Amino acid sequence: MAAAKSVSDNRLLGLVLVFAPLSALSFGGGQAIIADMQHQTVAQGWLSDTEFADLFAISRAAPGPSTLISALIGWQVAGLVGAVVATLAMYVPSSLIVYAASRWWHARRDSPWRDILERGLAPIAVGLVFAGVLAVLEAAHANIFQIATAAASAGLLMFTRISAYALMAAVAAIYAAAALM
Repeated sequence: MAAAKSVSDNRLLGLVLVFAPLSALSFGGGQAIIADMQHQTVAQGWLSDTEFADLFAISRAAPGPSTLISALIGWQVAGLVGAVVATLAMYVPSSLIVYAASRWWHARRDSPWRDILERGLAPIAVGLVFAGVLAVLEAAHANIFQIATAAASAGLLMFTRISAYALMAAVAAIYAAAALM
């Protein structure tokens, strides 16, 4: 019984040690940390690449923040308690940092650091989000057709007024037709 508790405690501590630093460094939102999250959870032996890609897909299909995947990973690693621990580790550090940063931000409206931070962090956030996209495509073992679909979808959403829902329906229809051939 003591050995099982020790393993469970180590997994819970592991969840905190993975998700708390990710939370603190999630510039650009939850998507910005997906690549590192995938790397760490697979390196810990908690998930395979395919399992991570599946949990990512579930988290994106469900309503709520993109970091919902942390609860799913916590559940996979240590059940309900793992889901709660991973969720708290994901949200508490970043919430405290955002609170402190927003107080500083509003108190120093004329500071030259505000402009420097905005110009410096924006490209980092974009790079982190892009790395997350690549990590998920790699974890899902995407083929050239799927990579082309992702690129075309991004382009259409970025440069046209197409609805994301219409695009998802069209892509689903294309994939269904391809599967029937």
